[in-house]
Amino acid sequence: MFAKYALGAATAISLIAAGSASAETITIATVNNGDMIRMQGLTDDFTEKTGHEVEWVTLEENVLRQRVTTDITTKGGQFDIMTIGMYETPIWGRNGWLLPLDDLPAEYDAEDILPAMRGGLSVDGTLYAAPFYGESSMIMYRTDLMEQAGLEMPDAPAWDFVAEAARAMTDKDAGIYGICLRGKAGWGENMAFLTATANAFGARWFDENWQPQFDQPEWKETLEFYVNLLNDAGPPGASNNGFNENLSLFQQGKCGMWIDATVAASFVTNPDDSTVADKVGFALAPDTGKGKRGNWLWAWALAVPAGTQKADVAKEFIQWATSKDYIELVAEKEGWANVPPGARTSLYENPNYQEVPFARMTLESIQSADPTNPTVDPVPYVGVQFAAIPEFAGIAGQVGQEFAAALAGQQSVDEALAKAQALTADEMEAAGY
Repeated sequence: MFAKYALGAATAISLIAAGSASAETITIATVNNGDMIRMQGLTDDFTEKTGHEVEWVTLEENVLRQRVTTDITTKGGQFDIMTIGMYETPIWGRNGWLLPLDDLPAEYDAEDILPAMRGGLSVDGTLYAAPFYGESSMIMYRTDLMEQAGLEMPDAPAWDFVAEAARAMTDKDAGIYGICLRGKAGWGENMAFLTATANAFGARWFDENWQPQFDQPEWKETLEFYVNLLNDAGPPGASNNGFNENLSLFQQGKCGMWIDATVAASFVTNPDDSTVADKVGFALAPDTGKGKRGNWLWAWALAVPAGTQKADVAKEFIQWATSKDYIELVAEKEGWANVPPGARTSLYENPNYQEVPFARMTLESIQSADPTNPTVDPVPYVGVQFAAIPEFAGIAGQVGQEFAAALAGQQSVDEALAKAQALTADEMEAAGY
């Protein structure tokens, strides 16, 4: 106990010493996920230690991406800190749009950041965004419904088993659906899930010559499997459901399984928010026996746009929000199951955190993702649930609309894939690939 408070006091002194002479107000754009909302509630701790105030701009995931991308590409200067991820950071860092974070003090211990996270948020070894939390994806499932179905979830299941279980657990008259998956259009919504899933089926966005691959059988198998499974065992209106909508459904006890971000584990097991908190099991994302699982790798991270006039204060905030002390603060206020996961090695070495039921599966999921070799055949891009090229967000947004329309029954799988192939080929040709 003494050591904890001694460390907190030391960091407070460091923050004050590093701060500017007068108090400032910084503006932060962030996503409306639970961990970020929790951080906003704890911001008084930062203000008490530094005197600086924070104004939050909290946005839904797709809207956040549009706002911060527009702001940084037009040099709008609306934000002093942006919440971005592994897709934007290397592209924006290489373009000189972000300030490097290689000057944080020694007690911040940047070397403690998980190598997969540090690598994905760096350019040529220089960190350009600090992970607030890191994640892969995994299966969260209802242990009681699985037992009622007469099935037992393995630690590393195949997609065929998951589909069988989803259909067996579905009871539409009771409002229980065997599986909830992202269907809302968006490169970070349905396309993040489907791109990672497609890897397990051996599909890829581009071949080694940057030729789109939606006309290949692996993509048809992926999309047909997904549409058929959600039609048979998914909730009504699945094409409108993203992360937050599916989280709410699972917490209400309406999903037998949910394959999504590992960070959701703390929310579905929190008895204050989840009606099924004591009935949740965890497993690795499924495979198809081809050597790749359908799990992604992501970090929601804090970065400083190069145009800010308050860089020192912005870096002070990032130091506070992504530190070991912040994790201790959340554990003290909310319990260890609710600390931001997936960012620091020391968290997974902490005996208190090792007792959290989803800690092991989260770390195994993160460590099993390989952004440089994401699918069965070689690809010319880096990224598990995206291709890290500037054109991807725009293209995937359009493809996501076509795939959501197929899920909604507005067009066939073949029509959606043909449109995806054509629009991707046009965009890549126009971009000079």
